[in-house]
Amino acid sequence: MPRAVVCRELGPPELLRLETFAPVPLKPGEVRIAIRAAGINFPDVLMTAGEYQLKPPLPFTPGMEAAGDVIEANDGGGVKVGDKVIVKMRYGAFSDEAVAAPSQLTPLPSTFDYAEGATFLAAHGTAYHALIDRGQLRHGEVLLVHGAGGGVGLAAVEVGKLLGAVVIAAASSEEKLAIAKARGADHLVLYACEPFRDAVKRITDGGGADVVFDPVGGEVFENSMRCINWGARLLVIGFTGGIGLARTNLLMIKGASVLGIRAGEAVRRNPALGEVRLKALTEWAEAGKVRPNISHRLLLEDYAKAMRLLLERKAIGRVALVMD
Repeated sequence: MPRAVVCRELGPPELLRLETFAPVPLKPGEVRIAIRAAGINFPDVLMTAGEYQLKPPLPFTPGMEAAGDVIEANDGGGVKVGDKVIVKMRYGAFSDEAVAAPSQLTPLPSTFDYAEGATFLAAHGTAYHALIDRGQLRHGEVLLVHGAGGGVGLAAVEVGKLLGAVVIAAASSEEKLAIAKARGADHLVLYACEPFRDAVKRITDGGGADVVFDPVGGEVFENSMRCINWGARLLVIGFTGGIGLARTNLLMIKGASVLGIRAGEAVRRNPALGEVRLKALTEWAEAGKVRPNISHRLLLEDYAKAMRLLLERKAIGRVALVMD
């Protein structure tokens, strides 16, 4: 019988359980996917703790992205058995199999394995939406990427470089910065060695960053307002380091904007945005221009350990659960 990670009680990853379940019959228009890998995102950890904006009814299976093979189709709208696909979900991916609509599927890029496919669209889709749809990053502008060793941070480094920006990557370890450099970062800032706002001013000869990509929040967000250029856009991706407070006087003086980023919600409200984004990302993937960096691949039964890697900031890029 297939297995799934189940949240029956909100709290830390250790409260989750691996359970078996009986597959349900497909409804017309549905397909069944044998999941080969699932990506772990920080919202998955927050959701199981009851700290995310989306709160599924208990019990539920976490996980918002996966990759695998179509093994059954009931009038699947052109999707056929044997197709290798990426599955986009709001939750439910930490499982051996899933039922989905064709609209939730996209072909697995030929350049990716299953784990890379399962860790691609959430991070790179967020980076694309933040830098292009919201931040309108232009060629030659200075992009400051915080948390550049994380999944969305590394994706932002890649996308920013593809757009022709001068990329400053800030991270908490030399190892993370080395990966960011390999993905295209022009300048590296180690948080422990120098206040990043001083580093940004030094690198830009006092000009400051034009766009700030911030999945960290807290003091990082607050200090970012002190190293921005005129007309800067501060992109709020997340709050792994806490909720930051906006100093409105600093924003006013620099004519700056603070923009909230919810890539998934933006597509639900405007599906056309998602079509353009998906086309660009898949073309970049097929051309070898973007690729998730997966630092850890763990078996499904090691879900708690895998989620802890994100909580304890031990991952570089992405963490994937693999089913085989």
